[in-house]
Amino acid sequence: MTQSLTLTRPDDMHLHLRDGAMLSAVAPESARDFARALIMPNLVPPVATLAQAQAYRDRILAALPHGARFEPLMTLYLTETTDPADVARAAASGVVKAVKLYPAGATTNSHGGVRDLDKIMPVLEKMAEIGLPLCTHGEVTTPEVDIFDREAVFIDTVLDPLRRRLPELRVVMEHITTQEGADYAAQGGNLAATITTHHLILNRNHLLVGGIKPHYYCLPVAKREKHRLALRRAATSGNRAYFLGTDSAPHVDALKEHACGCAGCFTATNTMPLLAHVFEEDGALEKLEAFTSQNGAAFYGLPQNAAKITLVKSDHPTVFAPKIQSAAGPVTVFDPGFAVYWQVQA
Repeated sequence: MTQSLTLTRPDDMHLHLRDGAMLSAVAPESARDFARALIMPNLVPPVATLAQAQAYRDRILAALPHGARFEPLMTLYLTETTDPADVARAAASGVVKAVKLYPAGATTNSHGGVRDLDKIMPVLEKMAEIGLPLCTHGEVTTPEVDIFDREAVFIDTVLDPLRRRLPELRVVMEHITTQEGADYAAQGGNLAATITTHHLILNRNHLLVGGIKPHYYCLPVAKREKHRLALRRAATSGNRAYFLGTDSAPHVDALKEHACGCAGCFTATNTMPLLAHVFEEDGALEKLEAFTSQNGAAFYGLPQNAAKITLVKSDHPTVFAPKIQSAAGPVTVFDPGFAVYWQVQA
């Protein structure tokens, strides 16, 4: 028996599109199902100024298929030399919707990130004044902190003190992975959190048991099962503080399947069917639209999309392409490890 679910066309509030050959390959994958996406700025060199954001947006639009209805929402990469005036101009332009804080060394192309929070306070004060959100990669990078504790320590030692210092600053906790993250974000108001598709599906056993699975390796790394279940409760709750940010992050297979493999799961191709599976499994299909299409737009002050998307469930498993091809090499599409019966209606 066929079952269908029609939703407001979704937004992806945390997306990596890369550049060059990879951009041309992956941009159509997101544009197929999503109306808008908040584009991460960690290129080499990073997208750190309004001019760079405008140029990157032009490259994204040029990479889309003819007739695609997809709007890239740009972010700036926060550095210790970022100019508050440029940030204000970027916000006023309408092109830039947020500024991204990467602690130095936290993830892919984050070596130019922030080491000393005091050096960026003038920028954060300006953002608080004009209402421009700060998106945080919420992990500390000090070597004495275990990688599985980085998020919780960031909340206690960086995020909470910052919010007490600047309570009017709007903050998005990106790709939360822990019960501590979900509990802290539940405060709402000026605070929200994105949750990825893969962190609703994976725990650290999936990555490590029976051999290392490089295509399940991401940063922040997947945590214990209790944390995955906390994320599922948050995502399926309907609470406006939580919304989808896939953190879909393509790398060619040669760099994933490597002695020092890159972090990132590529989920742009099949996120919506996977989310339908997860929300149905948790008896919360009626909350999927809030998570994918309403809560993020509300936090960023965007109108809800007028277009719709329909998901259809059939009696036969959906077959997803195992890889997409790029001029730089093949990219493996995230495999959830179980049969999925939902698909987006063409």
